[in-house]
Amino acid sequence: MENMTTNANLYVAQATRTESRDFPAIAERLAQPDNIRLLHAALGLATEAGEFQDALKKHLFYGKPLDTVNLVEELGDLCWYLAIAMDTLGVPFEEVLTRNIAKLRARYPEKFTEAHALTRDLATERAILES
Repeated sequence: MENMTTNANLYVAQATRTESRDFPAIAERLAQPDNIRLLHAALGLATEAGEFQDALKKHLFYGKPLDTVNLVEELGDLCWYLAIAMDTLGVPFEEVLTRNIAKLRARYPEKFTEAHALTRDLATERAILES
């Protein structure tokens, strides 16, 4: 048992040596209002997506009735956090949607195929997103 503890402690030591520890620089970036807003949006998006996922999980794996009212509520909450991110980035929702469809058309010219999914042209997709 002691060997496992030693190995676990060694893992923690080896893993944490790769952590970014330039805390003054990180704190400076965190102090920027746009970064605070984007962090708020990112944490909120992850939380709300998790709540959507959890409701679906409970339905599929535990047999709980699917609460579509709750799922729609979580979608609304996701949109709220998306609005914060888009406002911070100065990009209209319509532009996000337009760029996304253009990227998907490049990726899947006719329709989804596994072949297209596996052979994406990332340079073309990036050029579309930057235009």
